[in-house]
Amino acid sequence: MLRFLTAGESHGPSLVAILEGMPAGVPIDLDELQRQMRRRQLGYGRGPRMQFETDTVELLSGIRRGKTLGSPIALTIKNKDASIDRLPVVTQPRPGHADLTGAMKYDHRDIRNVLERASARETAARVAVGALCKQLLSPLGLELGSHVVALGSIRAKPSTPTVARLRNNADPTPLRCLDAQATKRMIREIDRCVKAGDTLGGIFEVLVEGVPPGLGSYAHYDRRLDAILGRAILSIHAVKAVEVGDGVLAASLPGSKVQDEIFYSKAKGFTRSSNRAGGFEGGMSTGQPIVVRGFLKPLSTLRSPLRSVEINTKRPVVATVERSDVTTVPAAGVIGEAMIAFELARAVLEKFGGDSLRELKRNHQSYLKQVHQF
Repeated sequence: MLRFLTAGESHGPSLVAILEGMPAGVPIDLDELQRQMRRRQLGYGRGPRMQFETDTVELLSGIRRGKTLGSPIALTIKNKDASIDRLPVVTQPRPGHADLTGAMKYDHRDIRNVLERASARETAARVAVGALCKQLLSPLGLELGSHVVALGSIRAKPSTPTVARLRNNADPTPLRCLDAQATKRMIREIDRCVKAGDTLGGIFEVLVEGVPPGLGSYAHYDRRLDAILGRAILSIHAVKAVEVGDGVLAASLPGSKVQDEIFYSKAKGFTRSSNRAGGFEGGMSTGQPIVVRGFLKPLSTLRSPLRSVEINTKRPVVATVERSDVTTVPAAGVIGEAMIAFELARAVLEKFGGDSLRELKRNHQSYLKQVHQF
C-alpha cells in the first residue's frame, strides 16, 4: 500500500517526508521534482518567505542511479529560516487558525507549539511527495494540471482546458489563471487587500487526463475514489469545500440536464459527449478527465488583526500577526495536484498491483485491452 508521512515545523531545521510503497524501477527526474517545488512558491500575493526559501529537496533513500528501488523513499527540505527556538511565546490566538483549539487539545500555554506544525509550510513536503507520484503516473499516461478559477468574488471565464493548455498558458501567469482580463482584476483586488491588511480566498481546479475507467469501487463508502479525493483536497490548509465536476450546479438542474449520456463506436468503444460528473460515477473513475475544485477561505493571519482573547489573563486583545500571504490560491492548486497524484497513484497500485514499474505497466496495458474489448 502506498502511504506517506510528513514531519517538521514551519521554522524548524527542515521538513521531512517518507513515501512507502513506490514500485521499483520508476525513473525520477530531479529537475522536474524541483520544478514542482518552485510552482508551489509562485503566485502574486505571496509573502516574503517565498522570496528566500529555495525549497530544495534532498533525497535520502529509496532511489539509486535515478530510479526507485522499491524501498521507502525519504526526503528532506531544509528551512533557511530555522529560528524556532528563538521565536517569542504566542498567547493571542488568531480566529480561523488552529491556534486556540490546538492549544486546548494539547495543553499548550505557548501557541507557538501549535502554529509551527499547523502552518501551511508543511505542504512543501506534500508537493515533493506528489511530484514523485506524478512520475509514477506519467508512464501510465496520467497527467495532471491545475489553475485558478476564482479569487475572492472575481471569477475567470468558464473554460474546458487540457493539461497541456494549463501548463503552457496558466502556469506562466502571475496567478496561474487562463483568463487574462480576470487576472488583472484579481491583481487589483490583491493590491487593495495589501493596503487594507486583509486576505483573500478563492477556487482552484485540478484536471487529470488519461485516467482508466474502474479506479475506486462502489462496494464500500471508504473505497469510493471521488470521496477519497474530496478528503485529500479538504486536508489542504484553508480549504473549506470541494466540488467534483458540475456538482454544485447539478444540484439545481433536472437529471436530463446533468447525466453524461453514453455512446459506442467500434473504434473508440464507450464514450460520453459531456463530463458533468467530473470523471466519476458510483465512486469509480469513468475514463473521462477527472475535474476537482477546492474552495479556500481567506487566510487566518491578517495584517490588521481581528479581536481575540489572551489565553492566560482572558483579557480582550487583538490576534497575533505572523508573517503570511495575502492569498495562496495559485499555490493551493499545485498542492491539490500533489494530493490527487498521491491518491491516484495509490488507487492505480491497488487496482493493478506490481512491485516494479514494468510489472505495473504490463498489468495496466492488459486491463486497458480488456476494457476496450468489453
